[in-house]
Amino acid sequence: MGDTVIGIRKTRYSVSISFPPRLVGRLRKTLREGLSWLWWKVMAKLKIGGAWAGVLEEVDLKTWTLAMLRETVAARSNTPSHSINLICAGRILRDDAVSLSQLGIKNNAKILATRVSSPHQDLAHEEERSNRLARIRAAATAMAERHADGALPVEDFSIEVEDQSGQKVRLGSETDQRAVMMGLMLHANGKRLIRQGNWKDALEVLSMGEESFSLCDPKVIELIDNVPILQIDMVWCYFMIRDIRWLSDAGKRLEMARAGIERAHGKDSLRLRLLQGGRYPELALHLRLELLEGVVAYHTGQLEKSRKALASAKAKFVQLQVPDEALSLVMSMGFAEHDAKQALRMNNQDVGGAIDFLAEEKAKKLQKREEDIRRRNEIKEQKRYGMTPLKKAVDLERLKELVSIGFDKELAAEALRKNENDTQKALDDLTNPETNSALQVNIESRKRKRQKQAKDSAIEKVVQMGFERSRVVAAFEAGGSLEQVLQKLTTQPDTDPSSAAVNTQQQENSTAASHGGASSSAPLSDDANTAISDMMDEIEDHSKTDRDVEMEDELSADIAKADAFTDYDIEVNVEGEAITEYLALVESAETCGETVSSQ
Repeated sequence: MGDTVIGIRKTRYSVSISFPPRLVGRLRKTLREGLSWLWWKVMAKLKIGGAWAGVLEEVDLKTWTLAMLRETVAARSNTPSHSINLICAGRILRDDAVSLSQLGIKNNAKILATRVSSPHQDLAHEEERSNRLARIRAAATAMAERHADGALPVEDFSIEVEDQSGQKVRLGSETDQRAVMMGLMLHANGKRLIRQGNWKDALEVLSMGEESFSLCDPKVIELIDNVPILQIDMVWCYFMIRDIRWLSDAGKRLEMARAGIERAHGKDSLRLRLLQGGRYPELALHLRLELLEGVVAYHTGQLEKSRKALASAKAKFVQLQVPDEALSLVMSMGFAEHDAKQALRMNNQDVGGAIDFLAEEKAKKLQKREEDIRRRNEIKEQKRYGMTPLKKAVDLERLKELVSIGFDKELAAEALRKNENDTQKALDDLTNPETNSALQVNIESRKRKRQKQAKDSAIEKVVQMGFERSRVVAAFEAGGSLEQVLQKLTTQPDTDPSSAAVNTQQQENSTAASHGGASSSAPLSDDANTAISDMMDEIEDHSKTDRDVEMEDELSADIAKADAFTDYDIEVNVEGEAITEYLALVESAETCGETVSSQ
């Protein structure tokens, strides 16, 4: 009679169940606790700005402590965790042991991260940053100078400029080629810093790249889209840093970027569409461009222009959303998620086109890997022939021409080396008996000198491993490959100098006997010569140039990871959130009839 009634409706039927009031209270409490538990199990998103700008996804507010959040932000901003201050809702967050939920942080909360340090630490950090940026510039300059003029590279690779189809191109003069090469290296490094969220350093490196491109003939620059893309990347850094002081500069750069892209891609990207077989690689790039144009227009009070740009960017954002079904189909063919998404976006979500594109790219990468191996072998061969008087490498194509006529390969290479790759002069020397004989003498002389240098250097390297010099010299004199020499040294017990001398003499006698009385100082075996020559190449490379190997390796790795579509491969999640944010601001300003201040 006095019971509470709870109704449960199922299709057309209704069922009533009666519970005592006390039981109903317990049920309500249990239900509240269950809902609370489900709420906290939902992963939250946190928007971070300041020292590092970005979105942290899948944050469990109940288990994440403030210390965990501080460590995460510190790692992404390359800053010690003790130098990071976190501010939310106008208050500084201090208790690192407390969970984020206890601090009142909720889903989509905005948190400001600031760096705090002593003046001494700031000075040291700025000095370290300046040194690193200077190293990047110096390394890019050195690599561009070595690889742009056809000189023999000291590395086991060469850097060449290619178009989007992978064909090698030569742009203008040697100065133009060097400027473009340096600009491309710095742009690739700047993009890596952008992916890391290191906006300020990225901006510095991109500025260096812009300066390098400016040294090139403007007519050459008009043919490529790298410069306008670099301009967009610079304005993106402005946007992520959120510094209003760059507003006027951002507007000018975006104007230049739009004009440059239209010049390189054609009106409505028709030229690019033809080159890419009807695909749409540029959509994400244009989305970012229109978003930034909308942001600049909003902050300069041009609300209608801002609304149009943002609306166009939003339409592209919707077009770039990959359906789950299409993604699953492409991934079921064995492709990675990132590659599948990129392919679907480029092919307007067409599964067949995406799979064809991925198959083509896989074949291109395999071909490129084979070409890289071939080029490394060519560089080794060129190093064996030596450099011309002007420090150039022997031209292997011209060498093939002379060999096809019937000349000995090594002799023809020496003739080209001596004559700065002039085929006619090399042919004259090869057909003249006197100069031909002189070439052979030069080859033998250089070979003996190189063998002696290689052998002496190899002995020094092995001695540095801790072996006694007399034993090392004896082992090399006995002949054999480098591996056999090391095996002898590790299997024979260490002896005193007197017995070592006896052993050496006995070994020399036995070696001479086995070779029919040949000298124990006979030339090393071919295996030993090959191994030691490779070692000598490495020694010569490092001794002739004062290189920043670490930084050059970093720059070359950035180039190696890039391909024709790297500039267009943009994840647009952050852009999507920014579009929504600024459309709301524009709508609010238009509704209120307020003039937007650049403040």
